[in-house]
Amino acid sequence: MKLDHIHILRRALVLAPIVGALGGCMTSTPIWDAHFGEAVRATTQAQVLDPQAAEHHPSTQGVNGSAGVSAMQRYDKSFDAPAPTMNPFVIGIGSGSGSGQ
Repeated sequence: MKLDHIHILRRALVLAPIVGALGGCMTSTPIWDAHFGEAVRATTQAQVLDPQAAEHHPSTQGVNGSAGVSAMQRYDKSFDAPAPTMNPFVIGIGSGSGSGQ
């Protein structure tokens, strides 16, 4: 009985390096590699409704100069002094009188 176990162990020791070497010969994902990136491209294309929209419906109206300048000035000024943000962790602390008096 022990002799059978020794023969099985020898066969396993001989076959293990052969199987390991053959495993490195083939890529594990040939189909996945062939279709790599298709989901991203399909999602990107699905988000674009009409790539030539500007050619089909060119804009006939524009923004006059003074309105454009004032809009850009307001936009630039918004970065000079941004609105203060409240800390959400201190809402209601020390801002009112207690109900005990």
